[in-house]
Amino acid sequence: MSGVYENNIENAWALQVSHVDKGFKLPTERAGSLKNMLFNYLRGIRGYTEQHVLQDISFEIKKGEFFGIVGKNGSGKSTLLKLISQIYSPDKGEIKTDGKLVPFIELGVGFNPELTGRENVYLNGAMLGFSNEEIDSMYDDIVKFAELGDFMEQKLKNYSSGMQVRLAFSVAIKSQGDILVLDEVLAVGDEAFQKKCQDYFFEAKRQKKTIILVTHSMPDVRRYCDRAMLIQNGRIAKIGDPDEVADAYSDSFLPPKVEFSEQGQSDVKHEIVEAHSAVIEVEGVPLKFLSEAEDFDIKLDITTDREIDKNKLFVDVYDGRNVPVLSMPLSHEESSMLPAGHHELVYRVENVLAFGDYRINVALQNENERAVIAQNICRFHIKGVASEVMSVINPKRVVEIAIS
Repeated sequence: MSGVYENNIENAWALQVSHVDKGFKLPTERAGSLKNMLFNYLRGIRGYTEQHVLQDISFEIKKGEFFGIVGKNGSGKSTLLKLISQIYSPDKGEIKTDGKLVPFIELGVGFNPELTGRENVYLNGAMLGFSNEEIDSMYDDIVKFAELGDFMEQKLKNYSSGMQVRLAFSVAIKSQGDILVLDEVLAVGDEAFQKKCQDYFFEAKRQKKTIILVTHSMPDVRRYCDRAMLIQNGRIAKIGDPDEVADAYSDSFLPPKVEFSEQGQSDVKHEIVEAHSAVIEVEGVPLKFLSEAEDFDIKLDITTDREIDKNKLFVDVYDGRNVPVLSMPLSHEESSMLPAGHHELVYRVENVLAFGDYRINVALQNENERAVIAQNICRFHIKGVASEVMSVINPKRVVEIAIS
């Protein structure tokens, strides 16, 4: 059962979800007649299978929090959002909200493609509970925010999908609420419009509104959220610090870790290296967040039990899509050898990386294969305006390598 409660200053929470389960019945065989239905029943075919989407979900969101929900497609996060928004009812458990909740999901539902933009504003506004007089008073603001002043008298079927979502979003933000529920809304429209949306949510956060964001964008989780939650296979896998949750989400897409051993690789097995740690530094200061165009060092701590060819030791940088964007060998010299022992290697890098998340692998290369000796040994993040990440390996970006 779900319920809505009046605002109470003494309550620290805005949303409580307690032991919620949700499942759906999926049809397995169509019965076109009563005879077929009876025949299926006698054969033990009940016509559906049960899919358990969410199982024993419990968490609490405080008032004024910006709370992120992440997970792979099919993990159950959109179902959870619809339960919170009271579109679905839970099979078990309870959901409580303290304040008016406004869902920003399924934007544009109820729009009529045969009506004009203006007519759809009044139609959508009526669905949100506004009177004609209220829509009259806010119409100019809606059009200005949507940046569709030249198109409002055209039929909606002539709009692009982006224009339709911009119009729906501009109407939805007029529905003032205490709890805003967003499903990938920060990706609405072009870059300029996204900036306006972000400004709106920053202002909402400043006003102590509670914001719940479902997204696949880990930079958005790191940038906006106070706390976050990872859902895997219908259960809560992790909840808490947004950086840690974002890292856990990114790790869920990585291939299984490769353990480097003498039995695990063919020709490379004769070169044994143990990578202990890797740190990102700027002018000697360890950092996790870097600005675009801010050059940095990768400080790698390793031990090798025998002399190895430095040309075969690589630091590989991968972006959030698991695409290699930098690959840096220790040496470009033809016959440069690294003696056995403990070493601290400093890779000085000219930063050409775009906004986003990155991780580092350490690998040994021979003629036929590259053996990963340390996977995901370090993470770092580039702050700035989102743009397309370079996805071509470019070893020439290594300016200098220091060995101690």
